[in-house]
Amino acid sequence: MFAAMLAGKHPPPSAADVLGGDPAGAYARSAQLLLEAFGVPGVLEQSFQSPIGTATGLERLQIRNYDLLAHLWDLAQATGQQLENDPVLQASAQQALEFAGGQLAGVDRAGRFAPPQPISGTAAALDQLAAFLGRPVPWSPNC
Repeated sequence: MFAAMLAGKHPPPSAADVLGGDPAGAYARSAQLLLEAFGVPGVLEQSFQSPIGTATGLERLQIRNYDLLAHLWDLAQATGQQLENDPVLQASAQQALEFAGGQLAGVDRAGRFAPPQPISGTAAALDQLAAFLGRPVPWSPNC
C-alpha cells in the first residue's frame, strides 16, 4: 500500500490476495518495493493523500515504522520472544511512540486501534507503544 501510494499508484483492493502461494516471497518483494519508493529523491518531503489523510513521505515512513513495530510486538508475544533488552529496538519504539502520540492525538481511533491500554511509565518503550496502540500489556492468549 505505501509503495503504491508513494509511486502515485492505487494500492490493491483490501480484499485482494497479495500473498499468493508464497507469503514470505511476497513480503520480501513488498519490502524491496517500499525501499525503492522511499529512496526516490524528494519523496520524504512530498505530500501524499490516502484514506487516512494527507501526510508527507517522512510521516508515511514513520507510520510504517510504528505499524511494523506493533506487529513485531504481536509476533514476539505470540511466540514468547523477549525484546526488552534490545536497545536499538527500544530506541526506535520510543521515537515511534512519540510520533504516534502526536499523530493520533484527538483522532477517532474507531476501526483502526483500540483505546490506549493502561501501562506503567517505566515499561519498555515497545510495550508502551503496544499499549498506546490498544494492545493489552502484558498479553496472553486469553485477553
